[in-house]
Amino acid sequence: MTAVFDKFGIRFQYPENWTLEADNTAPGRQSVSVYSPGGAFWTVMLHPPDTDASELASTALVAMQNEYDELDSEPVQEEISRMGLIGFDLNFYCLDLTNTAWIRAGSNYSATFLVICQAEDREFEEVSGVFQAMTASLLAAAAPAP
Repeated sequence: MTAVFDKFGIRFQYPENWTLEADNTAPGRQSVSVYSPGGAFWTVMLHPPDTDASELASTALVAMQNEYDELDSEPVQEEISRMGLIGFDLNFYCLDLTNTAWIRAGSNYSATFLVICQAEDREFEEVSGVFQAMTASLLAAAAPAP
């Protein structure tokens, strides 16, 4: 079954057995994170609509590079729910386990979205479809009507 998050001007679906944490302490910079029972996470951070999505994705990449010594990254551009996204696919080691992460950023009239998701590789295969569905539900709700 799915649960629905509908606050901060965003809406998305997520698995009801995942844990949700929302942070609204910085006006104009809200974030919501959803954690799987196995430790994978999906996070969306909201920024003002005039924030440069490319710069936001690059800043997130630099933060990850500073955190993980042997990080491989590949630039990605894709469209999800009629929103163009820019970002990176990442692979790195954490606690001697291989991990995969995605960074995606895009904008519409109301916000610039930064989505970051990460999981240990054994779990990533299981949850990557969930990450995609959550991102698609977020962006579909944020997309202007055709």
